[in-house]
Amino acid sequence: MKAIPTIKLRNGDLIPALGQGTWNMGESPAQAAAEVRALQAGIELGMTLIDTAEMYADGGAEKVVGKAIAGRRDGLYLVSKVLPHNASRRGTIAACEASLKRLGTDHLDLYLLHWRGAHPLSATVEAMQALAAQGKIRGWGVSNLDTDDIDELLEEENGDKCLSNQVLYNLSRRGIEYDLLPQSLERGVPVMAYSPIEQGRILNNAALAAVAQRHGATPAQIALAWVLRRPGVIAIPKASDEAHVALNRACLDFALTDADLKELDAAFPPPRRKQPLAML
Repeated sequence: MKAIPTIKLRNGDLIPALGQGTWNMGESPAQAAAEVRALQAGIELGMTLIDTAEMYADGGAEKVVGKAIAGRRDGLYLVSKVLPHNASRRGTIAACEASLKRLGTDHLDLYLLHWRGAHPLSATVEAMQALAAQGKIRGWGVSNLDTDDIDELLEEENGDKCLSNQVLYNLSRRGIEYDLLPQSLERGVPVMAYSPIEQGRILNNAALAAVAQRHGATPAQIALAWVLRRPGVIAIPKASDEAHVALNRACLDFALTDADLKELDAAFPPPRRKQPLAML
């Protein structure tokens, strides 16, 4: 099994490029035990980056993560997010403390603004810096911010402490390739790709299926391998059972050829002009 590549953040942290997402986890008590086992299986396979958010199942996903990481917090890279309406200076700190309680840990490795809302970026950055000074987070970043937002953020005092931007990116959502992705890499802000297989909606595409068949892979594995082929990009697919986790982990065993990439470009054309930032 090929090793998971790592990405170095500007604060020196090394994180795996393939992690685990938790969107839609924590919504069903009947599924919670399986979700915990899935996350633990991913940890055993080296997918030690776990992404969650206070929004997911109104904190339910964070509780699932808390059960999964109990007794095994060391060596994990834990990410959560604050909702925009909570992202005032005081609100961000309170939201973080509530997330820490649900997660059963004393610190987050990365805390993100989930998307931009009414509160000024300056207030959110101040709160993030205060949380870092208190040791409640190791670093902070953003999510769903486009190029203009990033430009504005970097003009704020301590805005250059932003470690990552989590955005929608997959074969069918390539708009960031035109401007946001190159801007991010140039500025040392890695992109974390959520919904890297478009929640399964792209998996019946004929070209994707043909490439997968040539490699003896599943379409989802090829879609993940495509996202991860780019330097400075992290993928956080969600899997709710152990078999699915193992399939995600094995996506790194497939190397896409130039012919594969050309075929996928024909089916999923790259952007030729600026596009509004896509969100789910």
